[in-house]
Amino acid sequence: MGRNYESLEELKRKKKLLKDEIHDLEALLTFKNTKESLSAFTNGLSDQYLQEKVDDDGEEKTVIRKDVIAKQLTSEVKGMLLNKNTAVGLASSAFSGNAIDGIIKLGVTALVANYAKKNMKSSNWKKKVLGAALIYVAPIALKFVRKKLENYQKTKSVSSMEQLI
Repeated sequence: MGRNYESLEELKRKKKLLKDEIHDLEALLTFKNTKESLSAFTNGLSDQYLQEKVDDDGEEKTVIRKDVIAKQLTSEVKGMLLNKNTAVGLASSAFSGNAIDGIIKLGVTALVANYAKKNMKSSNWKKKVLGAALIYVAPIALKFVRKKLENYQKTKSVSSMEQLI
């Protein structure tokens, strides 16, 4: 069942490595570094939108980079307006919704992460379990809801096209 070790020193090294790995995972799950934790949960989606700053008290704080969001939003709007076929461009951008989609994803991620963080810091064990469940279940639930909404939107657009024809 277990692996045989050559010496006690080898076993102690392995134990220390496992303890370090567990400590790193605990630090990630307890939001000691908010930006790093959100990056892990969002697979790097939130990296470009978050920045760590030191406030007046000397405490590190994670803030949203509004300039990056504004640049992304303005570039999307500018791209829509400069498109040759404005009617087709507006329709295609409304279906793709890249900029707004990214902002909505970031907002939902921030709300869920803040709620999970608050629950994980609570002394009540039920809230800690709820916070941990949110971390693992929320992305799956959001993907499911998103797929259902996309399918609904596709069927609505097809039915409205059929009515036009």
